Formats: sequence, C-alpha cells, structure tokens
Amino acid sequence: MKLQVAIDLLSTKDALTLLEKVAEHVDIIELGTPLIKQEGLAVVTAVKAAYPNKIVFADMKTMDAGALEADMAFKAGADLVSVLAAAGDSTISGAVDSAKKHNKGIVADVIGVLDKATRVKQLKALGVQSVELHAGLDEQAEAGYSISKLLEAGRGADIPFAVAGGVNLDRISEVEAAGASVAVAGAAIYGASDPAAAAKALRAKIKNLG
Repeated sequence: MKLQVAIDLLSTKDALTLLEKVAEHVDIIELGTPLIKQEGLAVVTAVKAAYPNKIVFADMKTMDAGALEADMAFKAGADLVSVLAAAGDSTISGAVDSAKKHNKGIVADVIGVLDKATRVKQLKALGVQSVELHAGLDEQAEAGYSISKLLEAGRGADIPFAVAGGVNLDRISEVEAAGASVAVAGAAIYGASDPAAAAKALRAKIKNLG
C-alpha cells in the first residue's frame, strides 16, 4: 500500500517547506484543491520540478471540461489528476482520453456520491485508473462520521482504490485490511506538531502491516 500526503496548505512556499520534511516518507504528493485554486497550476510545476521521482497528483476535482482540465494539469507536470465521480460519463471519458494521450492516470473521486459501490463499477468501465473513496473535511466534521463506510465500499471494489477521510496512525491498519492500494493522510501529517515524525510513523506502520 502506498502512502499519499494530501497538502491543503495555501501557498507553494508552505507546500515545499512541508515536503522538505515529509517527501522521503511518502509515495504520492497530492496538491489539494484549495492549494491549486490559490496558486494555480504553477504549484504543480514547482513541486514536480523539486520532486521529479515522486508521483504528483493534481486534485482538480474536475466536474466539466474533463479533457481540457486534465490536459492542462498533465502539461503542468501532474502524473495523476482527479475528476469527480459525480460528473457526467462524457466528462470522465474525456479526462481518461487525455490521460491516455499523456501516458498518465485519472483518479475518480467519489466525494458526495451516495451509492459509491454502484458508481465504482461504472467508473471502472469508463477506464479510470483508480478511485478515491473520499470523505471531505465538511463530512468528517458531521456528527456520527465514520471511516468505516468508506472501507465498506472499498471491500467490494474491483479496481484499485485510495481511502481519504480521517486516515491516521490508529486507522491505517483498517485501510490496509480493506484492500486499499493507497492511504491518503492530510491533516494527520501537515497538521501534526512534527510532520516528519508523523509521516515516518505512518510509513513504518504500512511496512509492518506488509
């Protein structure tokens, strides 16, 4: 299982400062939607230039103009780009076509999708590389939220999937057991008092699980 850091900081400088501490411990660098909206796709280019051997994931959360937005992100240096699973099939197919052209990958984010299991099957048929079973920050703040619902959807998925939404040192073993190919940690890393130690501990836990 790979470890992905989701960076929801709001400047390229802060993102690069964080990565100086944690990059060695992660496989995938996700540049969060707020960061890309604040800094533009230049942050993708800057991070890929600084870490050319890491997988750089532009979390675009595309809802329309799938081919166009994916093409923009790939040209900026992204290896992976997200499209919303709630988008129309033509939008997702357009993004997938762009990924094939660039020899890159599309991740479909199921945030906000109620029937995740059904949509995941459809997404596989549309050709996405993987899906991200994702509960956003607002959903995580709701009373009664549990990562267990995401893991349940993953157990029935016949496609590589990531889990994002409350992944931390205490829950990462559950993510691994559910069959996830990627564990996504955001606040558990960038919000830690010692981000390097937090990322290192997550990496060690994954190795021990394996």
